Amino acid sequence: MKKNNKESRRNFIKKGIAASSIFIVPRNVLGGPGYTSPSDQLNIAAIGSGGKGASDIRNASVKGRERVVALCDVDFSGSASSTVKKFPTAKRYADYRIMLDKEKNIDAVTISTPDHVHAPAGMYAMERGKHVYIQKPMAHNIREARMLTQMARKQKVVTQMGNQGGSNPYLNMVQDWIDSGKVGAISEVKIWTNRPVWPQGVMMPKPNPSLKPEALNWDLWLGPAKEKPYTPNMHPFSWRGWWDYGTGALGDVGCHLIDIPFRTLGLKYPTSAECSVGSVFSKMWNPDYIPEGCPPSSMITINFDATKKSNSPIQMTWSDGGIRPPHPEIIPPNNDIGGTNSENGVLMIGEKGIISTNINDSSPLMPKLYLNDGTTDFGPEVENFPEPEYGHQRKWVDACKAGFNSKEHLSLTSSFDYAGPMTETVLMGNLAIRSYMLREEKSRGRIDYYARKKLLWDGENMKITNLEAANQFVSREYRDGFGV
Repeated sequence: MKKNNKESRRNFIKKGIAASSIFIVPRNVLGGPGYTSPSDQLNIAAIGSGGKGASDIRNASVKGRERVVALCDVDFSGSASSTVKKFPTAKRYADYRIMLDKEKNIDAVTISTPDHVHAPAGMYAMERGKHVYIQKPMAHNIREARMLTQMARKQKVVTQMGNQGGSNPYLNMVQDWIDSGKVGAISEVKIWTNRPVWPQGVMMPKPNPSLKPEALNWDLWLGPAKEKPYTPNMHPFSWRGWWDYGTGALGDVGCHLIDIPFRTLGLKYPTSAECSVGSVFSKMWNPDYIPEGCPPSSMITINFDATKKSNSPIQMTWSDGGIRPPHPEIIPPNNDIGGTNSENGVLMIGEKGIISTNINDSSPLMPKLYLNDGTTDFGPEVENFPEPEYGHQRKWVDACKAGFNSKEHLSLTSSFDYAGPMTETVLMGNLAIRSYMLREEKSRGRIDYYARKKLLWDGENMKITNLEAANQFVSREYRDGFGV
């Protein structure tokens, strides 16, 4: 009797469901495989929608899984036009301040502007509770990097810097070589790059408002920089070589290259820095003096205290302009050091051997271990990962949705808690370069380059302790409305 009652109940439920007009259906059935309910989507906006910004916002959308609600750019006629086509329903703005004040539904923003706008835009967004992804370097100067790091903690927002190689799984191979003691204590790190690959070390072009593209909002492009008439060849790329807007070769790839030893060796604030720069002579015995521009080449030495990963003080040397270190004896002479053609790379030199790696942007990391006893261990030279840029933007999006201090957030490779101090180290090199150019005119036309010395750095207090004049480069001045 009990069995018949159960069967009758089952039949009743089946018939009732079939007759009902209300169904409870899983979301993935309604929307197909991979469907995300609108209520579960992140509302994302882009500040800087062309160039690198195009791939940043595209990757952050995770193939349409998330909702791109707004795009900001000072010139939608250039490469940003492809982003408009990709996200045709997104609202468009020229001024990120207006966009963030008007579009209250924005949850997170990608910031992929020229370097001088990174911090003003990032601070404006975080002050309004937005999660932020900022292209490398996350700031234009050391003070800005520190303030962004502190603001992210204060506002409890999820952050990521756009040095996507930090999410490269093959970095774990380098980390294992260090942690297992295979190379012993590391005391030297040599880093080099073929940058700059844009005009640098030359006079800035003269302003010419008649050449300004009609679609470009030059005033908003200047942002925090001092007001000046339109200057050709700054937008969209060659701004990198001028201190008002860019951060030179270090700003372009320092966060990709310096990241490798900084991360794997557990480095903190440096203790000192000194540099020399390449000169250009347009006339005999008189080097060109262009303090507003980055030099054609430079060599910088930065020192660090011993760390838990390496119980020896570490000296890091950086060289750009195509200048690279000599080929180590234990690396076969026909082998590249660093990456292909030895154009960019990192050498970490230990008691027992050397680790060689390539630039870690979207290039293959190419990790190689050479030990003094002849032992070697090589990672792959061709990478094959299912996601673009190692899922760097997607992981940030997942962390935004999981929330501040979630396991997804804490697993990010370049949240500002890490990226801030690392960026400060990168920008420390630029502080040394700009100090190197300081000079005074003496009697009889003699020039005194009084700052060409080893600069001692108090990282906690962001201060050069032995040359006050160098501290002017820790920060900068801002136009009204764009301050940090």
